[in-house]
Amino acid sequence: MGKVKDAQLFMLIRNFLEIYLPTYRHAGENTVKSYRTGLNQYLDYVSSKKQISRFAVTGAMFSYDMVTEYLHWLAVDRKVSSATCNNRLAVIRAFISYASACKPEYIDLKSRLSQIKGKKNDQFGKVDYMSEAAVKALMEVPDVSTTAGLTDQFMMVMLYDTGARIQEILSLRLCDLKIDKTPTAIIHGKGGKTRIVPLMPETVKHLKKYLSVLHPDEHMHSESYLFFTRHKGQKVQMCDDTARYRIQRYAAAAKENCPDVPDNPHPHMWRHTRAMHLYQHGMDLERISQWLGHSQLETTLIHAHSDTEDKRKAIAAALGDGVTGQLNNAPYTVDDEEILRKLYGL
Repeated sequence: MGKVKDAQLFMLIRNFLEIYLPTYRHAGENTVKSYRTGLNQYLDYVSSKKQISRFAVTGAMFSYDMVTEYLHWLAVDRKVSSATCNNRLAVIRAFISYASACKPEYIDLKSRLSQIKGKKNDQFGKVDYMSEAAVKALMEVPDVSTTAGLTDQFMMVMLYDTGARIQEILSLRLCDLKIDKTPTAIIHGKGGKTRIVPLMPETVKHLKKYLSVLHPDEHMHSESYLFFTRHKGQKVQMCDDTARYRIQRYAAAAKENCPDVPDNPHPHMWRHTRAMHLYQHGMDLERISQWLGHSQLETTLIHAHSDTEDKRKAIAAALGDGVTGQLNNAPYTVDDEEILRKLYGL
């Protein structure tokens, strides 16, 4: 790996992620992970740009020019949304602000970075979602005769059926799933909040097949992660970068059969897509918002069951019994800006 050129920088990064955010900002695990991902990506960009080791990156390389080039690379080369660019900028600014409070030499960097303007978020005018035909085409590509293909298809099924964020899906453990008379999944969302979402009959069929192959000897009270990779022979939680890669790699093949398939069907697009399809099929926005975990609903265990059943009936009325039940219907355009604002950024 080579010698660390700026040990102070990496010590600041470690303290920022491991002490400052969780202890003083009371940031949750997923929030800290988001900051870590953003900083890692910036370090990788700088090391690639300058053709140096990541450990040769210095604090001075968090400059106005370098950060501006990084944001341009995200927008143009990676084609990420304005919201993501602004999020990455916020991560860098937050770290440099922390560093400037610890070491005065970072004060000038903090001042310079404050001059970078965030990108105007015009995405409300064009919601980033897939047609029903594109969803169907993507789900048909994985070779389910292999464990990898079966995993990838089921991950897409779960993302679509639950409308959950990718980290919420990857945090699911077997004990979070109920496949009795009222199948449900307990989703652990942002801020430590949980919500219960119904699993539709077709999804339960996929789940049972997946469990029989990937978790053949485990009971449903197990703490094992639903989606996992193996490290030194042990099952460990799949990381979001791995999940994104596994989902996106099917785009080219699916596009051959369905031109609607986007080039970059990232995991969050499945969340947008499910919300839009439910709305297009008649589910009201308030119920969609509750189902996706936007509303802070405090319920007792007694009310949780009836609330889940209410959601299940609404979803069944909108899309039928399963994920692929009505995926051949032609989508229509939603052009009301206020509704797009509510649907986007879920």
